[in-house]
This record gives sequence, C-alpha cells and structure tokens, in this order.
Amino acid sequence: MKSFLKKHWSNILFVAFLALLIFPQTRMPIQVFVQRIISFSPSEKAEAERETLHDYDWSLQQLTAEGVNFSQSQGKVTIVNFWATWCPPCVAEMPSFQKLYDTYGDQVDFYFVTSEKSEKVEKFMEKNGYTLPIFLQTFEAPKKLESFVLPTTYLISKTGEIVIDEQGAADWNSEKMRKLLDQLLGE
Repeated sequence: MKSFLKKHWSNILFVAFLALLIFPQTRMPIQVFVQRIISFSPSEKAEAERETLHDYDWSLQQLTAEGVNFSQSQGKVTIVNFWATWCPPCVAEMPSFQKLYDTYGDQVDFYFVTSEKSEKVEKFMEKNGYTLPIFLQTFEAPKKLESFVLPTTYLISKTGEIVIDEQGAADWNSEKMRKLLDQLLGE
C-alpha cells in the first residue's frame, strides 16, 4: 500500500482536487481564489477605439428600493459594474472594488448592477462587509453599456468616453487604475 501511495500521490491529489470542484460548497471558494491570483489591472482602451456614451437615460432601483436615473451621472467620472453573487470572477474582484470605493466613493459615481433578488444581494453584502452602492436592473442598460458577460465593468469619463470596457475579473485597486482615475478626475 505504501509503495502504491508513493507511486501515485500526484494522481491522488489531482483526483481529490477535482472532487472538491464538483461540490458547490468547495467549488466557489476555489474558483474565487484562482480568479484573485490571475487578476490584473484593467486595460484602458486606446483613445481611437473609445466610444462615447450619449444615452444616459436608464432607470435603476437602489438596493434600498429608491429609484434613480443614471442621467444623474452625466458629466461625472463613473464606474458601472455588472455582477452577480453566484459568479466567481464577480466575487473575486469585489474586495478590490471595495478598496477603490473607500478611496474614491465621494468623487466617482459607482454603480454595481445586478439582476438578482434584493434579499440575496443584501445577505451577500452583509456577510462580506461590503458597502458598495448596489442597484437592481429593472430596465435595459443603454446600448453602449449592454453586456452578456459577468462581470463586465465600464469606466466612463466626464465627457462620456468609455475609457475601460473590461470583461472578467480585474484588480480594480491597482496603482495604474488609481492614476487613471486621478487623471480623469483632473480633466
């Protein structure tokens, strides 16, 4: 038996790891951990490739049940993130967003948009100690902000330029991102 274990220990570990990925209770934490390891700073779009958002008419519902219109952010630096509590890459990037929000929350408009039920989102936010501004999507987003991939995040300048259009997890609290926000806020 000892020789069998010595000979096949790596295969046994691999099978055990795969078994852990089968069960949702262990799969999600493993996927979140891996996503955090492989997340890099989001990529800024080249100026020639940037689209400009002109349609800011988008009704959203805050988690607190108050309705807001996205048009209140026209002329401001804005971050829009589409996410879900069941999405490992979304969950993986939330701590970096929380740190960014803690620093820039009074200068940048943040929208964390989900289609999930408010009760589920409230439990998730409370469990993790997040204070991010959550919005429930009740109407379609403007065409230039439509996405079918979670997470998708947009950074919009004061003039409406979509400076970042990032799909997948990213490190939003990177030095590169902070420099970009400072630059956009200074314009």
